Amino acid sequence: MREKRRDFSRGPNPTARHGEFSRYELAVRTWGSDPRPPAACCSGRQNVFQRIPTEPRLLGGVWFRRSVRALAKFPDFVYKQRVMIKNLPVRTLTHKALTIEGFSRAAVQSYWRIPELKLGFDLGGSPWSFLGTRHWFVTHAHLDHLAAIPVFVARRRMMKMEPPVIYLPQEVVDGVQRILQAWQRVDRGRMVCELIGVKPGDEIELSREHVVTCFPTRHTVPSVGYLVWDRRKKLRPELQGLSQNDIRERRLAGEEVTHEVRVPLVCYTGDTAPAGLDADPAVYQAQVLITEMTFYRPEHRKEKIHKFGHCHLDDILERADRFRNELIILSHFSTRYLEKNLRTAVEARLPAGLKDRVHLWS
Repeated sequence: MREKRRDFSRGPNPTARHGEFSRYELAVRTWGSDPRPPAACCSGRQNVFQRIPTEPRLLGGVWFRRSVRALAKFPDFVYKQRVMIKNLPVRTLTHKALTIEGFSRAAVQSYWRIPELKLGFDLGGSPWSFLGTRHWFVTHAHLDHLAAIPVFVARRRMMKMEPPVIYLPQEVVDGVQRILQAWQRVDRGRMVCELIGVKPGDEIELSREHVVTCFPTRHTVPSVGYLVWDRRKKLRPELQGLSQNDIRERRLAGEEVTHEVRVPLVCYTGDTAPAGLDADPAVYQAQVLITEMTFYRPEHRKEKIHKFGHCHLDDILERADRFRNELIILSHFSTRYLEKNLRTAVEARLPAGLKDRVHLWS
């Protein structure tokens, strides 16, 4: 054991390996997506993190080598922390410039994150690695989509991060606020967050490049879906071909020479009956569509499924020619299904033009 410790901390190279992981990998896996070393977050308190003399400076979201080497001096502690913080399952898929992370199972929990867009969808669970994402969009208030909100809010405050901004249907804002207040009395810790109610048709500006719009979905409780748009300013078509001097003169004269162009990047429906898919044409045009398909067996009655706000495989097949999405993630499968049986049955029925674009998140 002593020999392993010496090997792990020997030399200045942060890529030196200790078993399966390098020092840098151990550090990143330990602290997840929170860029601040714990010693900086817990200053003034006597705790185990103060054993690690880290330096809270950043370089592109990665600590300086000195911080990594400091962590490497405590391999046993780092390894235990790495195991402890893998508290929930997270699957990952990369499509072009987007990374989709998350987990979804009906009546269990649903939570998704897209790090490049700095946002997440639903808070049925709160993986430690999702802690650094501040903006969250909740589709509805069922427990498997919202139960982790007290955990997430409390953890961000504990780590001295900014209060999260959570968008959710406007009908449930007061109820969620009362839940947080009740938990605050039990926990004796402040639940600080910004709850913003939304409704279909609302538009939320994330940045200069991205905006989120809300569309209606069909479920047993108030619910909305979300579309994330990429937006750019482009020269108006009638001005193309003009010289730069002419365009500059028009702009200085007060004429608007550009127009906004939007492209749907990601659509997230949450739980919905087929009516939610048909509510906005952009649902079928988004680069990535994340939607539900809770049931697939032929003997399950679609009328009852729709009544309770869910989709069946037949609903997807009936709309096969509408999907223009590059990637379609089907998720939220019923717990009564085995993954092997589900995958075999669904892949056997998907048409060729759809099968290559569908990913079963099981």
